[in-house]
Amino acid sequence: MKVLMLNGSAKTNGNTYRSLLEVGKQLEKEGIEYEIFQIGGEPVRDCLGCNQCSEKGCVFDDDQVNEFTAKAKEADGFVFGTPVYYAHPSGRIMSFLDRAFYSSGASFAFKPGASVAVARRGGTTASFDAMNKYFGICQMPVVGSTYWNQVHGAVPGEAEEDAEGLQTMRNLARNMAWMLKCFEAGKAAGVALPQTERDYKTNFIR
Repeated sequence: MKVLMLNGSAKTNGNTYRSLLEVGKQLEKEGIEYEIFQIGGEPVRDCLGCNQCSEKGCVFDDDQVNEFTAKAKEADGFVFGTPVYYAHPSGRIMSFLDRAFYSSGASFAFKPGASVAVARRGGTTASFDAMNKYFGICQMPVVGSTYWNQVHGAVPGEAEEDAEGLQTMRNLARNMAWMLKCFEAGKAAGVALPQTERDYKTNFIR
């Protein structure tokens, strides 16, 4: 089993990465593989709603979205990490995830997910809430911890000083591993995925 994590910070080795790394190290102790996928500092397109998605994913292939969704097909769980900008997730991770989910939602369905927000001080719970919206619309069980999944630190390295934040990351990893093992046991016991209805859209609601 493998968990795919997304670092939504332009800083590849900043506090968001350090927080995800703490999750990853604990996952390994629980017998779960992990990979941290870096968005990095290159431009990320917004979703244009062009409806040109295909089996390969988004029609635009000049960034890493389709590379990520290809990995998502093989992953068993997800953790999305974001720095906090103006009490909100980074614009780049929102644009990235909009396109990933719109073009390849089936790659995420029925797989557990968690979000992590990292800030100097405020805005973590608002960012955490915004990130969790992706899970709710895509039939993904949400993995919690012993506090909201947040770590504090301004300059790279300060996350190391947030003992409770890193503890929250480790407990998140333990809960993710437990959930993945439960799903695997259910699958082995013949428990089928639930049926999904998609016949109706109430388009008159404005």
